[in-house]
Amino acid sequence: MNMPPETLDDLDRIATRSLASTREGTQAFARLLQLAETRDSGQIPRIARFLAASYNGQAFPLDPFELRCVDIAISDDMLCCLDALRWGCADLYTLVPDGDARVRAVINRWGLHWPDEV
Repeated sequence: MNMPPETLDDLDRIATRSLASTREGTQAFARLLQLAETRDSGQIPRIARFLAASYNGQAFPLDPFELRCVDIAISDDMLCCLDALRWGCADLYTLVPDGDARVRAVINRWGLHWPDEV
């Protein structure tokens, strides 16, 4: 099925939505990463799995039911991250200071295993 080309107004709306989602998602990702780095409660392994999935979804698949097992504020942050990933300006870990190293450290800290390590 052929879709009609977007108008310039449509493209402007898409760009605006993309930038806003990326900004909000980056802030949410930073909050989740901070929790996974500094806290040790029952919710934190779920946050670590979510961060790993957003870092590399093929290596760390996301179970959407994890959203039901965390506090509302945490699941809201997860949803902001998913929205940012949906609009795809950039990988969220690249938008936080030392994001790559920090996410890899969270993966290690919480005992998540890369597929070739199993």
